[in-house]
Amino acid sequence: MTSTRQSYEPGHRRKFLVVVDETPECDRAVYYAGRRAARTQGGLVLLGVLKLEEANQQWLGVADLMRAEAEDETRARLEKYAVRARQVANVSAECVVREGSTADAIAQLIAEDLDIAILVLAAGTGKEGPGPLVSSLAGPHSGGFPVPITIVPGALSDKELDAVA
Repeated sequence: MTSTRQSYEPGHRRKFLVVVDETPECDRAVYYAGRRAARTQGGLVLLGVLKLEEANQQWLGVADLMRAEAEDETRARLEKYAVRARQVANVSAECVVREGSTADAIAQLIAEDLDIAILVLAAGTGKEGPGPLVSSLAGPHSGGFPVPITIVPGALSDKELDAVA
């Protein structure tokens, strides 16, 4: 069941959601979404997803340590991109950390925050294809999201992104 987006209701604003990971194209998605948010007076939400399958198979103390380490790394990565968004677009980003599969984390966050109106992904530029995130989300899961997905070409420069943002 999908809920109607509230991003244009009084007291709300449209938010752009970017999944932050360690891929090089992630910067392109943050840059584009930050610039779009600034130009449309919207918001920016940065999502970091913890992958803890390995930690769940460890002894309790080791699993807790692995979980804490993964969360610290994810929060540091989110803060790095939040700083980047402030620098390039003067936009303050909301940082959210979730655990589990990326598709489930995105779907849950979109269901919870009815101001999220657009999911922004960036395609990789390598021979391997568009990248793991675009490959996994733009295909089989894309029809299940209640918001449009914007895929930013990973090879675009800041100037080129400014022209289309």
